[in-house]
Amino acid sequence: MSKRSTKGLIVAGILVVVLVLAIMTTDFATEYDSPQGLPTFTTTHDDAQDIYDADGNLKENSLPYAIFEQYGFVLIPLAVLMFGAMVGGVVISKEEVEE
Repeated sequence: MSKRSTKGLIVAGILVVVLVLAIMTTDFATEYDSPQGLPTFTTTHDDAQDIYDADGNLKENSLPYAIFEQYGFVLIPLAVLMFGAMVGGVVISKEEVEE
């Protein structure tokens, strides 16, 4: 194996370890064992639909809060992994053109 592929395997291994640890530490458990119905919303503007509370902070039951506050440490390694895959695809395509 070349030095380049060895470095790639080491980086991939580190990312796998970080992703596994992030997923293991995340609490994916819910209160219910069966699917629950979602509340229906009216067509008029309602304060219940707003994702911000009176102080301007995100409500804890909003989707952005769940994604970035509760599961952020799972999202960030995934973003790094996807960025690396994109850059790797560009590098591989340039190598094929040069040969």
